[in-house]
Amino acid sequence: MPKTRSKPAPFPSKEEVLRYIQENPKPVGKREIARAFKIRGPAREELKALLGELAAEGHIERGRRRRVSVPGRLPAVAVIEVVDIDVDGEPVARPASWQWESPPPRILITAPTRGPRVVNLHALGIGDRMLARLNRVADALYEAKPIRVFESAPAQVIGVYAKVAGTGRLHPTDRRVKRDFVIPAGESGDARPGELVVGETLPGRSLGLPRARITERLGALDAPRAISLLAIHSHGIPVSFADEALTQAQAGRAAALDGRADLRAIPLVTIDGPDARDFDDAVWAEPDPKSPGGWHLLVAIADVAHYVRAGDALDRASAERGNSVYFPDRVVPMLPEALSNGLCSLKPGEERACLAVDIWIDSEGRTQRHRFRRGLMCSAARLTYAELQAAAERGEDRLEDAPVGHLYGAYRALVAERRRRGALEIELPEPLIELDRESNVVGVAPAVRYDSHRLIEEFMIAANVCAAESLERKESACMYRVHDQPAASKLESLRAFLATLRLKFTRARALKPGHFNQILRKAAGTPHEHLINLVVLRAQAKATYGPENIGHFGLGLHRYCHFTSPIRRYADLVVHRALIRALDLGPGGLPQGSEAAFAELGAHLSQTERRAEAAERDANDRYMTAYLAERVGARFSARISGVTRFGLFVTLHETGAEGLVPMRRLGRERLRHDEASHALVGRRRVYRLGDTISVRLAEADRITGSLLFEPVEPGTR
Repeated sequence: MPKTRSKPAPFPSKEEVLRYIQENPKPVGKREIARAFKIRGPAREELKALLGELAAEGHIERGRRRRVSVPGRLPAVAVIEVVDIDVDGEPVARPASWQWESPPPRILITAPTRGPRVVNLHALGIGDRMLARLNRVADALYEAKPIRVFESAPAQVIGVYAKVAGTGRLHPTDRRVKRDFVIPAGESGDARPGELVVGETLPGRSLGLPRARITERLGALDAPRAISLLAIHSHGIPVSFADEALTQAQAGRAAALDGRADLRAIPLVTIDGPDARDFDDAVWAEPDPKSPGGWHLLVAIADVAHYVRAGDALDRASAERGNSVYFPDRVVPMLPEALSNGLCSLKPGEERACLAVDIWIDSEGRTQRHRFRRGLMCSAARLTYAELQAAAERGEDRLEDAPVGHLYGAYRALVAERRRRGALEIELPEPLIELDRESNVVGVAPAVRYDSHRLIEEFMIAANVCAAESLERKESACMYRVHDQPAASKLESLRAFLATLRLKFTRARALKPGHFNQILRKAAGTPHEHLINLVVLRAQAKATYGPENIGHFGLGLHRYCHFTSPIRRYADLVVHRALIRALDLGPGGLPQGSEAAFAELGAHLSQTERRAEAAERDANDRYMTAYLAERVGARFSARISGVTRFGLFVTLHETGAEGLVPMRRLGRERLRHDEASHALVGRRRVYRLGDTISVRLAEADRITGSLLFEPVEPGTR
């Protein structure tokens, strides 16, 4: 008897798929949803389209590895971590694991009302973790009843030591921690009042306050170099190298030609800022005689893989760091200085091992072909952006052997290609903090952006694309630099805000960076230009590292990786090793099988990058506070850069410093927070995102690095 084919399961409705996602305690992938509803074959494409519709409507949000969940929703039971003690002495927590781009919800911990579980809330301290049952009580607010408190290592807290009525106190430098810590007798570590210290939380309480003991003294709070030191400790940036790693770095020797391509006669030059100490990329260009209007580019990158081999002490240390961290007064390098400032730095007049890529582009900037070579080079000159720009503006064809005219000719072709593919064009100048020799702030001004900056960026982007293409062609593993499309919820918020300015944003399914550029061009030259650049930037997803290629939305590229900075980014070193193995370029390639850990490694490198950015931002805020501390009471012109229920964030035009105007300082009139228009609205006054406002500096708190302002005049409609 012939077998009868089973009938395919009916395709689920949108409501059924959404219900499945809502009822799942964890984010789920398309494969799991297809399995649950027995979706096979061509119907999977229909499921993909349905999930796209749910995301576009804001019902679901994509997390890591394209898994989906209800936006910001927490499961009924989860692991949470205490992050604060509120003014009533009650612990406040956040999810121990949070993968969404939006801020994590606030979790208030309450004692179980019945049952055998007894938890002493006043014994909980910052850093304690527990399994808890969660109940959502409002947007981004949950109530938690502990099920089990995990044993955990003591949490670290950074602060300033003080004496209050003869008892030691630690005032936390983290503005999110609202309570002081009591330092019991004998636990002060000989700290002196006013010193910056590292503390370790202790169980129990004294006078209703959490307790801690001092484990390390960092020096006087008002010492200029304490600012970056504080950021390093607060964010857990590794600073010391193991002896084995230092010995290995110091034992390195200059590479010989030994089978490498001899690039020493080519006048490659490095182009960096005036304070740069490590030079990991050099460039050169000439017209391509085989292509009218075309160019031959050469990008040479320090061959870090020659000195740092997978699995050795140097490799373990650099992988742990993930990247270098840059502060106004110092650098915390990914590699020891013997390599980062020595053998791997492309210094002028010194022979250096490199991994180079030749790129041939046509007159429109389109890459025609490329090749990678392991070579030996000798930099002809170390130039700054300002020097190169000045030479170009003077019409000079050469500067210290650098082919200025050719470099800019190739750059103009690359820019034409960038515009053709529609890469995102956001321009927001970063503040530049100027220090004297003692690390005191002597000035703050917006950083200048020259075409020479963009020239180097375009050369590096072209090299990065070639690296990704070569690895794909060889079917090799690649640590991609990926940038997803903006989340649907962020796009809806952006549309609502732009509507208040009478600007329409597309609802096209095939969203492209060019759609954002259209809005930015309309805003150019208007009072809202800076504001719209800021809002468009905030709508974007964060770029990350990983083995799965989803393209780079912001650059408008189908494939992209980081290849050009292996001195300061571990991801680039991984790409170098992959190229060396795939193209058979000698020793130091990627070990077989190591790509199995790429997903985990990519997540780690994305996290260390965020950690570095947070530490750098924290240090800059504190330098700004130190700089403005002597000007309390002074008036400033500012722009409203954030609108919240509890007040306004403002950015000073003069310095770029950011601070808070709390609601209580905005007068007696009741103000309503209008999320759609990013405004605080009253009957007589309206404060809108992007508005110019005159403010007075009310407080500059050196301990937390925060600035508090008050409006000089009421806002007007």
